[in-house]
Amino acid sequence: MPFRSKETLEQWVAEFHDARGAGERIKVVVQDGSDGGDTGLVVVPLTHATGSVFMEPLEVGEAHWRVTLEPQADTTVLTSHQLHNLAVELSVAAELCAYLEARSVGHEEALEE
Repeated sequence: MPFRSKETLEQWVAEFHDARGAGERIKVVVQDGSDGGDTGLVVVPLTHATGSVFMEPLEVGEAHWRVTLEPQADTTVLTSHQLHNLAVELSVAAELCAYLEARSVGHEEALEE
């Protein structure tokens, strides 16, 4: 069954960073798929908020991705400059999600047996 391994996602994130010049804090963490395969989960830590943004395919083999904004325990109070910086971070996350979707179209990676 096709999927994106953690290794593949790390390569794609590195390529995105090299091309975009942003997202140096983005990482891929282990996420076990339903069949035990390491499918990876992309995490975008936010500097100007207390949470992170997580990205993953809608399901194994799917080219469309979903973005999850981690809930914040506290209210975030920002200056206009800090809000702009947060908007830039979210823009990078959106660009990365679109990049991962584009790379996922037609990508086939067999699970190791």
